[in-house]
Amino acid sequence: MKRIILIALCLMCIAGTASAYGLDLNCPESVQAGFPLKCSIDSDFPPGTTFDIVFYQTQYTATELSRQPITIQEDKLTQYKLLETKGLPGGSYKVEVQYTSKGEASLRSGSKTLQLIKIIDRSGEITITSPMTQSRDDALRVEGSIYKLGNGGVKMEVRAPEGVTLFDEWIGTKESMQSGAGVFTKQVAVFGPGDYDVIFSDVKGYIGTKTFNVAAPATQVITTVPTTTEVVRTTKVITTVPTPWPTATKSSLSPITAFFGIAGAGVIAIFVMKRH
Repeated sequence: MKRIILIALCLMCIAGTASAYGLDLNCPESVQAGFPLKCSIDSDFPPGTTFDIVFYQTQYTATELSRQPITIQEDKLTQYKLLETKGLPGGSYKVEVQYTSKGEASLRSGSKTLQLIKIIDRSGEITITSPMTQSRDDALRVEGSIYKLGNGGVKMEVRAPEGVTLFDEWIGTKESMQSGAGVFTKQVAVFGPGDYDVIFSDVKGYIGTKTFNVAAPATQVITTVPTTTEVVRTTKVITTVPTPWPTATKSSLSPITAFFGIAGAGVIAIFVMKRH
């Protein structure tokens, strides 16, 4: 009887194992802040099975930062997901795989669906003394210091807004006698306005990224002031000239001639009257 029960239990275990699937999440245990976190996912779940890759910050409470879906393919090859860490402070984080397809997921023992991550942030070691916003005429002037770096040198990479690398070299640093920091200065030619990322590293690895803004040249605005011409209106004053009185016509005969003429006319009139 005991043998029968043992065989039945073994069959149940075999059946349970056969119906379970495996899933393996693998991420780096630590990453420098600003660098993408690359995680791989392996699984033998049936094609079409979908999961979410969820990224959490876990310093005090679990705060969800991002969520990306992943679907098992026919070939069941390893899949990769990049999790952005730019702008995140240093501290504790975790990545978790969550089943989102219909039904229940039965996982085999040994499956890994959760991993703790440490983000290392050294950006506080960088001090920038040049302006974070600069004109294009001044190119890109990067000056500052790295905490306790001394004369160790720093690797500086400058990326244009389009992501093109304009400069990627080690430059020398000069130790500050007061603080022991490594002081640096470098000017890099740029070709247009926008945000330029400057990435700093040393022999220990990535330190941090600082973003500079190159402003567009000021555009001179020419304002045209319309010229107003004052129209001078001339009002003609009509002057009414009174009609002159008739002017007596001056006779061309002398007074003596006129007298004898009148007297003669009178004598003739008397003579005619006597005859009648």
